[in-house]
Amino acid sequence: MAGRPRSFDRDTALATAIELFWRAGYEETTIAMLTKAMGVTPPSLYAAFGDKDTLFDEASALYFRRICDAIDSAAARPTAREAITVMLDDTARAHTDTLTPLGCLMLTEPRLAAQRQAIHDRLMHRIARGIAEGDLPATVQPDQLASFLMAVMRGMSGCARDGGSTEEILAIASLAVSAIPESPAVSRPSLARS
Repeated sequence: MAGRPRSFDRDTALATAIELFWRAGYEETTIAMLTKAMGVTPPSLYAAFGDKDTLFDEASALYFRRICDAIDSAAARPTAREAITVMLDDTARAHTDTLTPLGCLMLTEPRLAAQRQAIHDRLMHRIARGIAEGDLPATVQPDQLASFLMAVMRGMSGCARDGGSTEEILAIASLAVSAIPESPAVSRPSLARS
């Protein structure tokens, strides 16, 4: 039937859109690029998603939920240090995954500042829990450590986009973890022999 929108899988279309926004950025991604990659006509895209802003919002919300799931999974680890270690390790591997664009859309796209703040807040709450549970020292400032971790992840994303290897990004993650103060309550193996 003439004029009828071509059918397509919405999740596949959103995945395609987010990859384009991720590679080129919101401003540089055009409707023509989106329709070509998604295999739809402009009227079909508008019928399904409204406009470019609405498509970006829906696609980035899906992307953000996946990031939150990963952060929440890491945060479930027994200690804050272990949670941060897993989160940074996972982030390093995700930033350099050859199956997706390099880096992280959420950490680099100016339109996603609110999502970055939400991740910062999740980190801050996990750090505060670590302090309350005694696996981070009471002197740690949750907001400052969360800001540091966000800066590290943004740097890891930039390094990955510039061609940094997984090993290089993992080394950044490891150094960041080593900068986190340890609680005196956490027992360390003694080097002295009895």
